[in-house]
Amino acid sequence: MRFVWAVTAFVLAALMIGAGIAQRTVFQGPKTESQAISVTGDAPYVLIDGAVLNSHDGSQTLRVQEDGTIFAAYGRTADLEAWLTPSEYTHITEDDGEIASEAVAAKNPPAADTEPISPIGSDLWLDEFQQDDVLITPLQLPADMSLLVATDGVAPAPSSLSLTWPTGATTPWAGPLIVGGSILLLGGIVLYILGVRHARRSRGPRRKGLPLPVTEPIDLSVEEADKGVISATPGRRQLTRGRRRMVVVPAVAVSALLFAGCSADAWPQFGSTPTASPSPSVVVPHDQGSPVVTQAQAERILARVSEDVAAADEAKDPAAAALRLTGPALATRETAYTLKDVADAPVPAAVPASPVRVVLPEAYDQWPRTFFAVVETGTTTADVIMSLTQADPWSPYKLTNESELVADASLNLAPTYVGAVAIDPESPFLTLPPNEVAAAYADIITNGDASTYADLFDASSDPFRTLVAQNRAERMDAFNQTAAQTGTLTFSASAGAEEPKSLATLDSGAIVAVTVNETDTVVPTNTDAVIKLDNNPLVQTLTGVPQSSTGFTTTYLDQLFFFVPSQSSSKRIQLLGYSSAILDAKVVP
Repeated sequence: MRFVWAVTAFVLAALMIGAGIAQRTVFQGPKTESQAISVTGDAPYVLIDGAVLNSHDGSQTLRVQEDGTIFAAYGRTADLEAWLTPSEYTHITEDDGEIASEAVAAKNPPAADTEPISPIGSDLWLDEFQQDDVLITPLQLPADMSLLVATDGVAPAPSSLSLTWPTGATTPWAGPLIVGGSILLLGGIVLYILGVRHARRSRGPRRKGLPLPVTEPIDLSVEEADKGVISATPGRRQLTRGRRRMVVVPAVAVSALLFAGCSADAWPQFGSTPTASPSPSVVVPHDQGSPVVTQAQAERILARVSEDVAAADEAKDPAAAALRLTGPALATRETAYTLKDVADAPVPAAVPASPVRVVLPEAYDQWPRTFFAVVETGTTTADVIMSLTQADPWSPYKLTNESELVADASLNLAPTYVGAVAIDPESPFLTLPPNEVAAAYADIITNGDASTYADLFDASSDPFRTLVAQNRAERMDAFNQTAAQTGTLTFSASAGAEEPKSLATLDSGAIVAVTVNETDTVVPTNTDAVIKLDNNPLVQTLTGVPQSSTGFTTTYLDQLFFFVPSQSSSKRIQLLGYSSAILDAKVVP
């Protein structure tokens, strides 16, 4: 009976293993489907629409073949179309399942002598790729994103492109069939061995009553040669064990080989689909724009800004700095470069790049665009809060304002993937409109607690106001000891010329970046006196004269970030960060 069960197990194992292998080979459908894209014409760019990328379910794989360097980038469709307005390009679209190719003419072609804009390294791309001859990259883009393909932006774009999607074909029962068949095969082998063992033990008839042979004692004097002949034949039990080992080992090896070919898609997937854990919801207005940068995009931009500014600092080159700086950030750098040969001149701090703690992008689909970021310095100095702006689709993001954080304020900010709307400079819904914050704070610096705006600002979390007051008192004391008889020193502050940059918080407040100009003026009190700059090489270098009979005016630029609560809030305006540097010095006319 054991042989019958063994044969049955062998047959079932062969059927199951064969069926499992057939599912993974002859009966298995294609795992991917591809769409070739033929490009005609000599346009320098190919724009593959998001509808084409999502014409099939699953992730996409782009394959481009062309001699030389191949460039590809992806981003929001509207951003790519805006970037392409000065150039002609081929637009690949999808209509009712059909792939269509359309030639799009340049809307604002540049002048003939204008240098073509390179697509490489644009801050507008969410990511970009470069490879020689063949470019293959996996993607997973939503419908509102598109893909840009080019060579160098001048030569015709590659003409041989294809997209590949997974079909989702699986063989969920191949694994169980192969494993189940292997188990049956092993069981059949065991049954077969047991049957052979049983048959050998019961071999031959056993008759009762037959006379047994008379046993005789073994003659110990038998020669060694004869004993060798007798002991050379092993017992039958030893032969059986040896054969069993030779049978079992190959069976285990065969099973291991079968299991090695079973991947995850060869098994059924049981259980419910995992659900995301609940998180606080953010209601986004239907007319709100998209965030201008993603977290990864902002980190890449900050790294580029840090690298480019570091190179400009090394060369003390204002033109190089202007590639990544603008506004007050550039103005203070230009002054620092002018003072490069002055002993003990202040050295501008490097722009930190990582780690990025906070990214608050503006939710806006046009230009200019702005985002705020907080970056750890990794040193004993405080973290840095920055504002960066992109003037148009073809310009890089530039650092406009930079300050050291003074407090780790708890702000209710929108997630990076949602973004924040910009606040109108004249908005009446805040404690102060953004375009009045700088003037109000300048009045506080000048008049202290006597200022009419003092009650609107939180003095307990504002070390900058205290530092300014102490510095002015020390300088006035030093001036009075040496020049009080022949001159006067006065201080004033006023709002900077730059327009404030403001992004909303979720509690109807706003983060506002402004500038304040502090001015020190020293003039002689009689016509015979002159103001000398023997002990002030900074002002002497900036003015180009060692003394003046009319006096000097020195301007310091303060870059300030505030949290301005809503008008209905009981909170006060809080200083988030500050930085101060000498901006200019002039002879009093």
